[in-house]
Amino acid sequence: MVAPRHTPATPATTVTRAGHPLPDAPPYDVTVIGAGVVGTAIARALSHHPLRTALVEATDDIANGTSKANTAILHTGFDAAPGTLEARLVREGQRLLSAYAARTGIPVDRVGALLIAWDREQLDALPALLAKAERNGYPAARLLDAEETAAREPHLGPGALGALEIPDEAVICPWTTPLAYATEAVLAGVHLHLDCPVQHIAYAEGLHTLTTARGTLRTRLLINAAGLHADAIDRLLGLDTFTVRPRRGQLIVFDKLARDLVHHILLPVPTAAGKGVLVAPTVFGNVLLGPTAEDLDDKDATESTAEGLAQLREKGRRILPRLLDEEVTAVYAGLRAATGQEDYRITAHPDRALITVGGIRSTGLTASMAIAEHVVSLLPGAGLDPGEPAEPAPLTLLGLGETSDRPYLDAGLIARDPAYGTVVCHCERVTEGEIRDALASVLPPRSAAGLARRTRAGNGRCQGFHCGATLRARIEEARP
Repeated sequence: MVAPRHTPATPATTVTRAGHPLPDAPPYDVTVIGAGVVGTAIARALSHHPLRTALVEATDDIANGTSKANTAILHTGFDAAPGTLEARLVREGQRLLSAYAARTGIPVDRVGALLIAWDREQLDALPALLAKAERNGYPAARLLDAEETAAREPHLGPGALGALEIPDEAVICPWTTPLAYATEAVLAGVHLHLDCPVQHIAYAEGLHTLTTARGTLRTRLLINAAGLHADAIDRLLGLDTFTVRPRRGQLIVFDKLARDLVHHILLPVPTAAGKGVLVAPTVFGNVLLGPTAEDLDDKDATESTAEGLAQLREKGRRILPRLLDEEVTAVYAGLRAATGQEDYRITAHPDRALITVGGIRSTGLTASMAIAEHVVSLLPGAGLDPGEPAEPAPLTLLGLGETSDRPYLDAGLIARDPAYGTVVCHCERVTEGEIRDALASVLPPRSAAGLARRTRAGNGRCQGFHCGATLRARIEEARP
């Protein structure tokens, strides 16, 4: 097994947090607002160029919004609207992220997907979806009859008439991906400013002045990757081209004992409201059911509801009846940045030295690296020459997947450092060594939730009942 790599802590001035004013520094060449999976991917891409770059995040951690609460599917883009920017970037992003994940240790399970037809209307729609996949450059999809569908998924509910097989759909770790992007960016010199909500922006004489809760910073070019708040950031600059209406997706996480019930990502035939309710394995060994698709007005409405969970259970009972007999480990909800347009809203505004990256919905994780490359290609047109790129230093993070090389199984590693043999979170088999490494890393967590996203500690069937106090104590001890 491969030992975890100890990533050295970065200088304190590169990552700043609440309680400290922003550094009095010369203007940045470019500043990215929003440290979700898209913003961190853009920061990583910019870090390869000779640019002074800042990444500004309103909360106390990266990937603290939509990026931490999604279905974690690595899409092929088979069902995207052909010819759209989203279709192209999802296709390119899937290729880029698959290769990046293999290099960095991000867990990916290529389980494939079945788009299940439950009635004659849905069955008749499958050939058109197959043709759409081919127009999107994905020729591997194929139609299955009822018998083959049942053979592939023997625990399906009764009445499945057939399916469209998408063999290259996969599930990925949604937490390690932005962590890898942000870590690489910071190690390459990007300044990450956390706890730094943007309150006002003034643009004059070729410079943006951002007023934040922790002071001001100046930048030549601004990239708005603020997700749910991208419309508000644009309006601070006098633009009113779209409105983000949050679309809530609630999900149920079933215990690992349910994993053998499902072999593929089980998708419904999509509708205008979204891709619908699915059943999917996770790289952590659980099974997901969801999401709902609820259009709301509140951009903080991430609570689960009895009505939403009941709706999921009703739909899940048809898809995979035995799943409803399994134990529930957790429920959660995330908000997607719906804008009323079925495509990304990525636009350069040269007169304002601004690039807006908005309307990035459920495919944003898959497309993140391609979105970043696309944004870098827009820099010259927005008034900034990025210069020649340099090869990034290699980065390897500890794999969090259920099939990854986990430290508690590595006798050689434990012999060298017994901390990797001391299990703290027994549900997820997370060791003292992993928790120590996360708290001493380039981007250490500031909360139990942040530690869970870096190590899985507290995410198991007891939800931290056994180890929660110990984890919180470790975090407090590590605070500077």
